[in-house]
Amino acid sequence: MFFATSILHVHLMQWDDMELVERALTKCDEVWESLELDKRQQCLGLLFYNELLHIFYRFRICDYKNISQHVDKLDAAMKADMQQTERVRELANEISSLNQTLSEPAMKNRDCSKLIEKRAQLQQQLRIVTTPRPIPQGYTDSESVEYAKRLSVDKLELAPYPIDGEWLPKNAVYALVDLTVVIFGRPKGHFKECAKRIQSGIQVIQVELSKLGINDGVREVDLQHSAIWMAGVYLMLLMQFLENKVAVDLTRAEFVEAQEALVQMKNWFIRFPTILQACESVIEMLRGQYAHSVGCFSEAAFHFVEAAKLTESKSVQAMCQVYGAVSYICIGDAESSSQALDLIGPVYRVMDSFIGAREKTSVLFGYGLLLMKQQNLQEARIRLATGLQITHSKLGNIQLVSQYLTILGSLALALHDTKQASEILKSALTLAKQNCDVPTQIWVLSVLSELYQELGERRNEMENSEYQRKKIDDLHRRLTDAYASIHHNELINKEKIEVQQLHELENKRAIASSSMKVNLDIPESIGLAASAPITSSSRLVDSGRRGKRKI
Repeated sequence: MFFATSILHVHLMQWDDMELVERALTKCDEVWESLELDKRQQCLGLLFYNELLHIFYRFRICDYKNISQHVDKLDAAMKADMQQTERVRELANEISSLNQTLSEPAMKNRDCSKLIEKRAQLQQQLRIVTTPRPIPQGYTDSESVEYAKRLSVDKLELAPYPIDGEWLPKNAVYALVDLTVVIFGRPKGHFKECAKRIQSGIQVIQVELSKLGINDGVREVDLQHSAIWMAGVYLMLLMQFLENKVAVDLTRAEFVEAQEALVQMKNWFIRFPTILQACESVIEMLRGQYAHSVGCFSEAAFHFVEAAKLTESKSVQAMCQVYGAVSYICIGDAESSSQALDLIGPVYRVMDSFIGAREKTSVLFGYGLLLMKQQNLQEARIRLATGLQITHSKLGNIQLVSQYLTILGSLALALHDTKQASEILKSALTLAKQNCDVPTQIWVLSVLSELYQELGERRNEMENSEYQRKKIDDLHRRLTDAYASIHHNELINKEKIEVQQLHELENKRAIASSSMKVNLDIPESIGLAASAPITSSSRLVDSGRRGKRKI
Protein backbone atom coordinates (compact mmCIF):
# COMPACT_ATOMS: atom_id res chain seq x y z
CA MET A 1 0.00 0.00 0.00
CA PHE A 2 2.76 2.43 0.94
CA PHE A 3 4.62 1.65 -2.29
CA ALA A 4 1.51 2.13 -4.43
CA THR A 5 0.52 5.39 -2.76
CA SER A 6 4.06 6.73 -3.01
CA ILE A 7 4.13 6.08 -6.76
CA LEU A 8 0.72 7.68 -7.12
CA HIS A 9 1.74 10.71 -5.06
CA VAL A 10 4.78 11.33 -7.24
CA HIS A 11 2.86 11.07 -10.50
CA LEU A 12 -0.02 13.15 -9.20
CA MET A 13 2.47 15.95 -8.74
CA GLN A 14 4.13 15.48 -12.14
CA TRP A 15 1.00 14.73 -14.23
CA ASP A 16 3.18 13.38 -17.00
CA ASP A 17 1.58 9.95 -17.37
CA MET A 18 -2.12 9.87 -16.52
CA GLU A 19 -2.43 6.17 -17.37
CA LEU A 20 0.22 5.37 -14.76
CA VAL A 21 -1.59 7.59 -12.25
CA GLU A 22 -4.86 5.76 -12.89
CA ARG A 23 -3.21 2.34 -12.56
CA ALA A 24 -1.54 3.35 -9.30
CA LEU A 25 -4.84 4.69 -7.96
CA THR A 26 -6.59 1.46 -8.88
CA LYS A 27 -3.84 -0.50 -7.13
CA CYS A 28 -4.30 1.57 -3.99
CA ASP A 29 -8.01 0.73 -4.02
CA GLU A 30 -7.26 -2.97 -4.47
CA VAL A 31 -4.85 -3.01 -1.53
CA TRP A 32 -7.26 -1.06 0.65
CA GLU A 33 -10.18 -3.39 -0.19
CA SER A 34 -8.00 -6.43 0.53
CA LEU A 35 -7.47 -5.35 4.14
CA GLU A 36 -9.68 -6.97 6.76
CA LEU A 37 -12.21 -4.68 8.43
CA ASP A 38 -10.40 -4.62 11.79
CA LYS A 39 -7.15 -3.73 10.02
CA ARG A 40 -8.84 -0.84 8.24
CA GLN A 41 -10.19 0.42 11.56
CA GLN A 42 -6.70 0.32 13.01
CA CYS A 43 -5.31 2.29 10.07
CA LEU A 44 -7.63 5.26 9.88
CA GLY A 45 -4.82 7.32 8.37
CA LEU A 46 -4.81 5.06 5.31
CA LEU A 47 -8.50 5.77 4.76
CA PHE A 48 -7.83 9.52 4.76
CA TYR A 49 -4.76 9.09 2.58
CA ASN A 50 -6.52 6.94 0.00
CA GLU A 51 -9.58 9.19 -0.21
CA LEU A 52 -7.45 12.33 -0.49
CA LEU A 53 -5.54 10.79 -3.39
CA HIS A 54 -8.86 10.13 -5.15
CA ILE A 55 -9.98 13.69 -4.48
CA PHE A 56 -6.75 15.32 -5.71
CA TYR A 57 -6.84 13.21 -8.85
CA ARG A 58 -10.47 14.00 -9.64
CA PHE A 59 -9.99 17.69 -8.93
CA ARG A 60 -7.11 17.67 -11.39
CA ILE A 61 -9.09 16.02 -14.18
CA CYS A 62 -12.15 18.14 -13.29
CA ASP A 63 -14.30 15.08 -12.60
CA TYR A 64 -16.61 16.90 -10.20
CA LYS A 65 -19.52 14.50 -10.65
CA ASN A 66 -17.56 11.55 -9.28
CA ILE A 67 -15.74 13.47 -6.57
CA SER A 68 -18.76 14.01 -4.33
CA GLN A 69 -18.75 10.51 -2.87
CA HIS A 70 -15.10 10.79 -1.86
CA VAL A 71 -15.54 14.23 -0.27
CA ASP A 72 -18.60 13.02 1.67
CA LYS A 73 -16.84 9.86 2.84
CA LEU A 74 -13.79 11.79 3.98
CA ASP A 75 -15.88 14.42 5.76
CA ALA A 76 -17.95 11.77 7.54
CA ALA A 77 -14.80 9.96 8.67
CA MET A 78 -13.36 13.20 10.02
CA LYS A 79 -16.52 14.08 11.96
CA ALA A 80 -16.73 10.58 13.46
CA ASP A 81 -13.09 10.71 14.47
CA MET A 82 -13.55 14.17 16.01
CA GLN A 83 -16.46 12.89 18.09
CA GLN A 84 -14.42 9.91 19.24
CA THR A 85 -11.44 12.15 20.00
CA GLU A 86 -13.61 14.43 22.13
CA ARG A 87 -15.05 11.44 24.00
CA VAL A 88 -11.55 10.05 24.64
CA ARG A 89 -10.46 13.48 25.90
CA GLU A 90 -13.43 13.66 28.29
CA LEU A 91 -12.81 10.16 29.66
CA ALA A 92 -9.07 10.78 30.02
CA ASN A 93 -9.72 14.00 31.91
CA GLU A 94 -12.18 12.28 34.26
CA ILE A 95 -9.71 9.47 34.95
CA SER A 96 -6.91 11.94 35.53
CA SER A 97 -9.10 13.89 37.97
CA LEU A 98 -9.95 10.69 39.85
CA ASN A 99 -6.29 9.73 40.06
CA GLN A 100 -5.48 13.12 41.55
CA THR A 101 -8.28 12.75 44.11
CA LEU A 102 -7.16 9.24 45.06
CA SER A 103 -3.63 10.47 45.65
CA GLU A 104 -4.77 12.84 48.39
CA PRO A 105 -3.73 11.58 51.87
CA ALA A 106 -7.01 12.56 53.51
CA MET A 107 -9.07 10.13 51.39
CA LYS A 108 -10.98 7.51 53.42
CA ASN A 109 -10.79 3.84 52.47
CA ARG A 110 -14.54 3.67 51.82
CA ASP A 111 -14.43 6.66 49.51
CA CYS A 112 -11.35 5.28 47.80
CA SER A 113 -13.15 2.03 46.98
CA LYS A 114 -15.99 3.90 45.30
CA LEU A 115 -13.61 6.07 43.32
CA ILE A 116 -11.49 3.10 42.29
CA GLU A 117 -14.61 1.33 41.06
CA LYS A 118 -15.69 4.42 39.15
CA ARG A 119 -12.21 4.73 37.63
CA ALA A 120 -12.37 1.12 36.46
CA GLN A 121 -15.70 1.82 34.78
CA LEU A 122 -14.28 4.87 33.02
CA GLN A 123 -11.23 2.90 31.89
CA GLN A 124 -13.51 0.23 30.49
CA GLN A 125 -15.46 2.89 28.58
CA LEU A 126 -12.17 4.21 27.26
CA ARG A 127 -11.23 0.75 26.02
CA ILE A 128 -14.60 0.43 24.27
CA VAL A 129 -14.27 3.83 22.61
CA THR A 130 -10.78 2.97 21.36
CA THR A 131 -11.64 -0.59 20.29
CA PRO A 132 -10.87 0.08 16.61
CA ARG A 133 -7.38 1.05 17.79
CA PRO A 134 -6.55 -1.50 20.50
CA ILE A 135 -4.10 -0.53 23.21
CA PRO A 136 -1.05 -2.84 23.13
CA GLN A 137 -0.67 -5.43 25.87
CA GLY A 138 1.69 -4.68 28.71
CA TYR A 139 0.52 -1.10 29.30
CA THR A 140 -0.51 -0.15 32.83
CA ASP A 141 -3.84 1.61 33.37
CA SER A 142 -2.29 5.06 33.48
CA GLU A 143 -0.08 4.30 30.48
CA SER A 144 -3.05 3.00 28.48
CA VAL A 145 -4.95 6.21 29.17
CA GLU A 146 -2.04 8.32 27.94
CA TYR A 147 -1.56 6.05 24.92
CA ALA A 148 -5.24 6.32 23.92
CA LYS A 149 -5.27 10.06 24.53
CA ARG A 150 -2.12 10.65 22.47
CA LEU A 151 -3.31 8.34 19.70
CA SER A 152 -6.70 10.01 19.40
CA VAL A 153 -5.57 13.61 19.74
CA ASP A 154 -2.30 13.77 17.86
CA LYS A 155 -2.31 11.59 14.80
CA LEU A 156 -3.95 9.29 12.29
CA GLU A 157 -2.25 5.94 11.94
CA LEU A 158 -0.92 4.56 8.69
CA ALA A 159 -0.16 1.26 10.40
CA PRO A 160 -1.06 -0.43 13.71
CA TYR A 161 1.23 -0.95 16.71
CA PRO A 162 4.15 -1.71 16.85
CA ILE A 163 4.84 0.03 13.50
CA ASP A 164 2.76 2.94 14.79
CA GLY A 165 3.06 4.75 11.48
CA GLU A 166 2.17 8.41 11.03
CA TRP A 167 1.48 10.53 7.93
CA LEU A 168 0.55 14.05 8.98
CA PRO A 169 -0.58 15.44 12.33
CA LYS A 170 -4.30 15.04 12.72
CA ASN A 171 -5.07 18.77 12.79
CA ALA A 172 -3.30 19.22 9.46
CA VAL A 173 -5.42 16.42 7.99
CA TYR A 174 -8.58 17.91 9.44
CA ALA A 175 -7.72 21.27 7.88
CA LEU A 176 -7.07 19.55 4.56
CA VAL A 177 -10.49 17.88 4.70
CA ASP A 178 -12.12 21.26 5.34
CA LEU A 179 -10.19 22.61 2.35
CA THR A 180 -11.46 19.87 0.03
CA VAL A 181 -15.04 20.62 1.11
CA VAL A 182 -14.46 24.30 0.28
CA ILE A 183 -12.89 23.60 -3.11
CA PHE A 184 -15.70 21.21 -4.02
CA GLY A 185 -18.52 23.44 -2.78
CA ARG A 186 -17.37 26.89 -3.90
CA PRO A 187 -18.00 26.51 -7.67
CA LYS A 188 -21.48 25.22 -6.83
CA GLY A 189 -22.29 28.31 -4.77
CA HIS A 190 -22.34 26.60 -1.35
CA PHE A 191 -20.95 29.76 0.22
CA LYS A 192 -22.43 29.38 3.70
CA GLU A 193 -20.78 25.99 4.19
CA CYS A 194 -17.58 27.26 2.56
CA ALA A 195 -17.41 30.20 4.97
CA LYS A 196 -17.84 27.89 7.95
CA ARG A 197 -15.12 25.52 6.74
CA ILE A 198 -12.73 28.34 5.87
CA GLN A 199 -13.11 29.80 9.35
CA SER A 200 -12.71 26.36 10.95
CA GLY A 201 -9.61 25.53 8.91
CA ILE A 202 -7.93 28.87 9.56
CA GLN A 203 -8.56 28.58 13.31
CA VAL A 204 -6.98 25.12 13.42
CA ILE A 205 -3.96 26.33 11.45
CA GLN A 206 -3.47 29.41 13.63
CA VAL A 207 -3.37 27.21 16.74
CA GLU A 208 -0.76 24.94 15.16
CA LEU A 209 1.34 27.87 13.94
CA SER A 210 1.26 29.29 17.45
CA LYS A 211 2.61 26.00 18.79
CA LEU A 212 5.51 26.38 16.36
CA GLY A 213 6.19 29.87 17.71
CA ILE A 214 4.75 31.67 14.68
CA ASN A 215 2.91 34.64 16.11
CA ASP A 216 2.61 38.27 15.05
CA GLY A 217 5.95 39.63 13.91
CA VAL A 218 7.73 36.28 13.47
CA ARG A 219 9.44 36.00 10.09
CA GLU A 220 11.19 33.32 8.12
CA VAL A 221 14.57 34.36 9.53
CA ASP A 222 13.33 33.65 13.06
CA LEU A 223 12.34 30.02 12.45
CA GLN A 224 14.30 27.12 13.85
CA HIS A 225 15.41 24.57 11.27
CA SER A 226 13.34 21.89 12.98
CA ALA A 227 10.16 23.95 12.56
CA ILE A 228 10.56 24.88 8.90
CA TRP A 229 8.90 21.86 7.33
CA MET A 230 5.80 21.75 9.56
CA ALA A 231 5.52 25.53 9.38
CA GLY A 232 5.52 25.22 5.61
CA VAL A 233 2.72 22.65 5.68
CA TYR A 234 0.45 24.86 7.76
CA LEU A 235 1.36 28.08 5.95
CA MET A 236 0.59 26.53 2.56
CA LEU A 237 -2.77 25.31 3.86
CA LEU A 238 -3.47 28.76 5.29
CA MET A 239 -2.79 30.37 1.92
CA GLN A 240 -5.14 27.91 0.21
CA PHE A 241 -7.93 28.85 2.62
CA LEU A 242 -7.32 32.57 2.11
CA GLU A 243 -7.21 32.08 -1.66
CA ASN A 244 -10.62 30.46 -1.60
CA LYS A 245 -11.95 33.16 0.71
CA VAL A 246 -10.87 35.81 -1.79
CA ALA A 247 -12.60 33.88 -4.58
CA VAL A 248 -15.86 33.54 -2.60
CA ASP A 249 -15.84 37.21 -1.58
CA LEU A 250 -15.22 38.40 -5.15
CA THR A 251 -18.00 36.20 -6.50
CA ARG A 252 -20.39 37.71 -3.94
CA ALA A 253 -19.08 41.25 -4.67
CA GLU A 254 -17.84 41.55 -1.08
CA PHE A 255 -14.86 43.57 -2.27
CA VAL A 256 -13.67 44.93 1.09
CA GLU A 257 -13.62 41.45 2.63
CA ALA A 258 -11.73 40.16 -0.42
CA GLN A 259 -9.21 42.97 0.04
CA GLU A 260 -8.57 41.99 3.65
CA ALA A 261 -8.00 38.31 2.83
CA LEU A 262 -5.74 39.20 -0.10
CA VAL A 263 -3.70 41.61 2.02
CA GLN A 264 -3.28 38.81 4.58
CA MET A 265 -1.90 36.57 1.84
CA LYS A 266 0.46 39.29 0.72
CA ASN A 267 1.72 39.92 4.25
CA TRP A 268 2.27 36.22 4.94
CA PHE A 269 4.25 35.96 1.71
CA ILE A 270 6.41 38.95 2.64
CA ARG A 271 7.17 37.34 6.03
CA PHE A 272 7.87 33.86 4.62
CA PRO A 273 8.95 34.45 0.99
CA THR A 274 10.74 31.15 0.39
CA ILE A 275 8.38 28.80 2.17
CA LEU A 276 5.52 30.47 0.28
CA GLN A 277 7.40 31.01 -2.97
CA ALA A 278 4.83 28.99 -4.92
CA CYS A 279 2.11 31.41 -3.75
CA GLU A 280 3.59 34.50 -5.40
CA SER A 281 1.96 33.71 -8.74
CA VAL A 282 -1.37 32.98 -7.03
CA ILE A 283 -1.28 36.32 -5.21
CA GLU A 284 -0.62 38.18 -8.46
CA MET A 285 -3.47 36.30 -10.13
CA LEU A 286 -5.80 37.22 -7.25
CA ARG A 287 -4.71 40.85 -7.51
CA GLY A 288 -5.79 40.61 -11.15
CA GLN A 289 -9.11 39.07 -10.14
CA TYR A 290 -9.72 41.84 -7.63
CA ALA A 291 -8.77 44.59 -10.08
CA HIS A 292 -11.00 43.08 -12.77
CA SER A 293 -13.94 42.73 -10.38
CA VAL A 294 -13.81 46.43 -9.44
CA GLY A 295 -13.52 47.54 -13.07
CA CYS A 296 -9.78 48.29 -13.20
CA PHE A 297 -9.21 46.26 -16.36
CA SER A 298 -5.80 47.64 -17.37
CA GLU A 299 -4.38 46.89 -13.90
CA ALA A 300 -6.03 43.47 -13.96
CA ALA A 301 -4.39 42.55 -17.27
CA PHE A 302 -1.01 43.65 -15.89
CA HIS A 303 -1.27 41.39 -12.83
CA PHE A 304 -2.47 38.41 -14.86
CA VAL A 305 0.51 38.75 -17.20
CA GLU A 306 2.88 39.04 -14.23
CA ALA A 307 1.30 35.99 -12.60
CA ALA A 308 1.97 33.95 -15.74
CA LYS A 309 5.65 34.94 -15.58
CA LEU A 310 5.97 33.80 -11.96
CA THR A 311 5.01 30.16 -12.46
CA GLU A 312 6.40 27.21 -14.36
CA SER A 313 2.99 25.50 -14.48
CA LYS A 314 1.70 25.44 -18.06
CA SER A 315 -1.83 25.15 -16.73
CA VAL A 316 -1.60 28.22 -14.49
CA GLN A 317 0.13 30.17 -17.26
CA ALA A 318 -2.73 29.33 -19.62
CA MET A 319 -5.37 30.40 -17.12
CA CYS A 320 -3.57 33.69 -16.44
CA GLN A 321 -3.36 34.39 -20.17
CA VAL A 322 -7.08 33.75 -20.57
CA TYR A 323 -7.92 35.99 -17.62
CA GLY A 324 -5.64 38.70 -18.99
CA ALA A 325 -7.26 38.43 -22.41
CA VAL A 326 -10.75 38.87 -20.93
CA SER A 327 -9.55 41.98 -19.06
CA TYR A 328 -8.12 43.43 -22.28
CA ILE A 329 -11.41 42.70 -24.07
CA CYS A 330 -13.27 44.65 -21.40
CA ILE A 331 -11.09 47.72 -22.03
CA GLY A 332 -12.82 47.83 -25.37
CA ASP A 333 -10.43 49.53 -27.81
CA ALA A 334 -8.73 48.04 -30.86
CA GLU A 335 -5.26 47.93 -29.32
CA SER A 336 -6.54 46.04 -26.28
CA SER A 337 -8.35 43.55 -28.50
CA SER A 338 -5.07 42.93 -30.30
CA GLN A 339 -3.32 42.35 -26.97
CA ALA A 340 -6.10 39.97 -25.98
CA LEU A 341 -5.54 37.96 -29.14
CA ASP A 342 -1.81 37.81 -28.44
CA LEU A 343 -2.55 36.26 -25.04
CA ILE A 344 -5.37 33.88 -25.86
CA GLY A 345 -4.34 32.76 -29.35
CA PRO A 346 -1.43 30.50 -28.27
CA VAL A 347 -3.55 28.92 -25.52
CA TYR A 348 -6.45 28.29 -27.90
CA ARG A 349 -4.18 26.40 -30.29
CA VAL A 350 -3.07 23.94 -27.59
CA MET A 351 -6.20 23.82 -25.41
CA ASP A 352 -6.83 20.13 -26.10
CA SER A 353 -3.41 19.23 -24.68
CA PHE A 354 -4.41 20.15 -21.12
CA ILE A 355 -5.65 17.59 -18.61
CA GLY A 356 -9.24 18.11 -17.55
CA ALA A 357 -11.67 20.78 -18.69
CA ARG A 358 -10.59 23.87 -16.77
CA GLU A 359 -8.31 25.40 -19.38
CA LYS A 360 -10.47 24.47 -22.36
CA THR A 361 -13.72 25.85 -21.00
CA SER A 362 -12.06 29.11 -19.97
CA VAL A 363 -10.25 29.66 -23.28
CA LEU A 364 -13.48 29.00 -25.19
CA PHE A 365 -15.11 31.73 -23.10
CA GLY A 366 -12.43 34.28 -23.95
CA TYR A 367 -12.14 33.17 -27.57
CA GLY A 368 -15.90 33.43 -28.00
CA LEU A 369 -15.79 37.01 -26.69
CA LEU A 370 -13.13 37.92 -29.25
CA LEU A 371 -15.16 36.43 -32.09
CA MET A 372 -18.20 38.30 -30.88
CA LYS A 373 -16.28 41.59 -30.86
CA GLN A 374 -15.25 40.96 -34.47
CA GLN A 375 -18.89 40.42 -35.41
CA ASN A 376 -18.25 36.75 -36.20
CA LEU A 377 -21.42 35.87 -34.35
CA GLN A 378 -22.11 32.37 -35.67
CA GLU A 379 -18.58 31.17 -34.94
CA ALA A 380 -18.74 32.80 -31.50
CA ARG A 381 -22.01 31.00 -30.81
CA ILE A 382 -20.51 27.63 -31.71
CA ARG A 383 -17.45 28.13 -29.49
CA LEU A 384 -19.45 29.47 -26.58
CA ALA A 385 -22.06 26.70 -26.78
CA THR A 386 -19.26 24.13 -26.68
CA GLY A 387 -17.68 25.86 -23.70
CA LEU A 388 -21.02 26.02 -21.88
CA GLN A 389 -21.61 22.30 -22.38
CA ILE A 390 -18.18 21.44 -20.97
CA THR A 391 -18.58 23.83 -18.05
CA HIS A 392 -21.99 22.46 -17.14
CA SER A 393 -21.07 18.78 -17.45
CA LYS A 394 -17.52 18.85 -16.04
CA LEU A 395 -17.02 21.83 -13.74
CA GLY A 396 -20.47 22.73 -12.48
CA ASN A 397 -19.22 26.29 -11.87
CA ILE A 398 -22.41 28.33 -11.44
CA GLN A 399 -20.75 31.69 -11.99
CA LEU A 400 -19.11 30.64 -15.23
CA VAL A 401 -22.30 28.95 -16.47
CA SER A 402 -24.32 32.11 -15.81
CA GLN A 403 -21.74 34.20 -17.69
CA TYR A 404 -21.74 31.79 -20.63
CA LEU A 405 -25.54 31.99 -20.72
CA THR A 406 -25.46 35.79 -20.63
CA ILE A 407 -23.17 35.98 -23.65
CA LEU A 408 -25.16 33.35 -25.52
CA GLY A 409 -28.37 35.23 -24.73
CA SER A 410 -26.80 38.41 -26.09
CA LEU A 411 -25.74 36.54 -29.22
CA ALA A 412 -29.23 35.10 -29.68
CA LEU A 413 -30.62 38.62 -29.43
CA ALA A 414 -28.09 39.92 -31.97
CA LEU A 415 -29.19 37.11 -34.30
CA HIS A 416 -32.84 38.08 -33.69
CA ASP A 417 -33.70 34.78 -31.98
CA THR A 418 -35.70 36.53 -29.28
CA LYS A 419 -37.43 33.42 -27.91
CA GLN A 420 -34.17 31.64 -27.24
CA ALA A 421 -32.60 34.86 -25.91
CA SER A 422 -35.42 35.24 -23.38
CA GLU A 423 -35.11 31.66 -22.10
CA ILE A 424 -31.32 31.79 -21.86
CA LEU A 425 -31.19 35.16 -20.11
CA LYS A 426 -33.80 34.20 -17.52
CA SER A 427 -31.74 31.09 -16.67
CA ALA A 428 -28.61 33.23 -16.44
CA LEU A 429 -30.31 35.67 -14.06
CA THR A 430 -31.57 32.84 -11.85
CA LEU A 431 -28.06 31.41 -11.48
CA ALA A 432 -26.51 34.83 -10.89
CA LYS A 433 -29.03 35.49 -8.10
CA GLN A 434 -28.36 32.07 -6.60
CA ASN A 435 -24.66 32.91 -6.57
CA CYS A 436 -25.18 36.43 -5.12
CA ASP A 437 -23.21 37.62 -8.16
CA VAL A 438 -24.26 41.27 -8.47
CA PRO A 439 -22.06 42.22 -11.48
CA THR A 440 -23.36 39.32 -13.56
CA GLN A 441 -26.93 40.13 -12.54
CA ILE A 442 -26.46 43.68 -13.85
CA TRP A 443 -24.91 42.29 -17.02
CA VAL A 444 -27.91 40.00 -17.62
CA LEU A 445 -30.39 42.77 -16.83
CA SER A 446 -28.74 45.10 -19.35
CA VAL A 447 -29.20 42.52 -22.10
CA LEU A 448 -32.79 41.86 -20.99
CA SER A 449 -33.50 45.58 -21.36
CA GLU A 450 -32.33 45.38 -24.99
CA LEU A 451 -34.54 42.32 -25.50
CA TYR A 452 -37.65 44.03 -24.13
CA GLN A 453 -36.94 47.09 -26.29
CA GLU A 454 -36.79 44.93 -29.42
CA LEU A 455 -39.99 43.11 -28.45
CA GLY A 456 -41.73 46.38 -27.62
CA GLU A 457 -42.63 45.12 -24.15
CA ARG A 458 -42.65 48.50 -22.46
CA ARG A 459 -43.93 47.32 -19.10
CA ASN A 460 -41.33 44.55 -18.77
CA GLU A 461 -38.65 46.98 -19.88
CA MET A 462 -39.57 49.50 -17.20
CA GLU A 463 -39.73 46.86 -14.44
CA ASN A 464 -36.43 45.39 -15.57
CA SER A 465 -34.78 48.83 -15.72
CA GLU A 466 -35.97 49.67 -12.21
CA TYR A 467 -34.54 46.42 -10.85
CA GLN A 468 -31.33 47.04 -12.76
CA ARG A 469 -30.99 50.53 -11.23
CA LYS A 470 -31.29 49.04 -7.75
CA LYS A 471 -28.58 46.53 -8.52
CA ILE A 472 -26.34 49.21 -10.03
CA ASP A 473 -26.80 51.37 -6.92
CA ASP A 474 -25.90 48.36 -4.78
CA LEU A 475 -22.80 47.68 -6.84
CA HIS A 476 -21.76 51.35 -6.81
CA ARG A 477 -22.02 51.35 -3.01
CA ARG A 478 -19.82 48.29 -2.80
CA LEU A 479 -17.33 49.77 -5.27
CA THR A 480 -17.23 53.08 -3.39
CA ASP A 481 -16.37 51.24 -0.18
CA ALA A 482 -13.67 49.29 -2.01
CA TYR A 483 -12.12 52.38 -3.61
CA ALA A 484 -12.12 54.18 -0.24
CA SER A 485 -10.21 51.38 1.47
CA ILE A 486 -6.55 51.92 2.28
CA HIS A 487 -5.77 48.62 0.58
CA HIS A 488 -7.30 49.38 -2.83
CA ASN A 489 -4.37 51.17 -4.46
CA GLU A 490 -1.91 48.80 -2.80
CA LEU A 491 -3.58 45.85 -4.52
CA ILE A 492 -4.24 47.25 -7.99
CA ASN A 493 -1.07 49.29 -8.60
CA LYS A 494 1.15 47.95 -11.35
CA GLU A 495 3.96 46.91 -9.05
CA LYS A 496 5.19 43.50 -8.00
CA ILE A 497 5.49 42.57 -4.35
CA GLU A 498 8.86 43.61 -2.96
CA VAL A 499 10.52 41.06 -0.69
CA GLN A 500 13.68 41.79 1.27
CA GLN A 501 16.29 39.14 0.58
CA LEU A 502 18.66 38.31 3.44
CA HIS A 503 21.96 36.63 2.54
CA GLU A 504 22.23 34.68 5.80
CA LEU A 505 18.94 32.93 5.06
CA GLU A 506 20.12 31.17 1.92
CA ASN A 507 20.78 27.77 3.49
CA LYS A 508 17.64 27.85 5.57
CA ARG A 509 15.59 28.91 2.58
CA ALA A 510 17.04 26.13 0.46
CA ILE A 511 15.77 23.65 3.03
CA ALA A 512 12.35 25.29 3.15
CA SER A 513 12.13 25.55 -0.62
CA SER A 514 12.92 21.88 -1.16
CA SER A 515 10.23 20.89 1.32
CA MET A 516 7.61 23.07 -0.32
CA LYS A 517 8.20 22.14 -3.96
CA VAL A 518 5.25 19.75 -3.93
CA ASN A 519 2.18 21.72 -4.89
CA LEU A 520 -1.31 20.31 -4.48
CA ASP A 521 -2.17 21.94 -7.82
CA ILE A 522 -5.86 21.93 -6.98
CA PRO A 523 -7.67 23.36 -10.02
CA GLU A 524 -10.55 25.77 -10.26
CA SER A 525 -9.49 27.67 -7.17
CA ILE A 526 -10.35 30.91 -8.90
CA GLY A 527 -13.48 31.40 -10.97
CA LEU A 528 -13.52 33.49 -14.12
CA ALA A 529 -14.78 36.93 -13.11
CA ALA A 530 -17.51 38.78 -14.95
CA SER A 531 -16.19 40.44 -18.04
CA ALA A 532 -17.86 43.81 -17.55
CA PRO A 533 -19.84 44.45 -14.36
CA ILE A 534 -21.82 47.50 -15.52
CA THR A 535 -21.12 47.68 -19.24
CA SER A 536 -23.75 46.16 -21.50
CA SER A 537 -22.80 43.48 -23.99
CA SER A 538 -23.34 45.97 -26.82
CA ARG A 539 -20.11 47.68 -25.80
CA LEU A 540 -18.23 44.46 -26.49
CA VAL A 541 -19.79 44.23 -29.94
CA ASP A 542 -19.44 47.91 -30.86
CA SER A 543 -15.80 48.17 -29.83
CA GLY A 544 -14.98 45.19 -32.02
CA ARG A 545 -15.82 47.15 -35.16
CA ARG A 546 -12.68 49.24 -34.65
CA GLY A 547 -10.38 46.19 -34.51
CA LYS A 548 -7.92 45.60 -37.34
CA ARG A 549 -6.88 42.01 -36.70
CA LYS A 550 -8.88 38.91 -37.42
CA ILE A 551 -8.62 35.60 -35.61
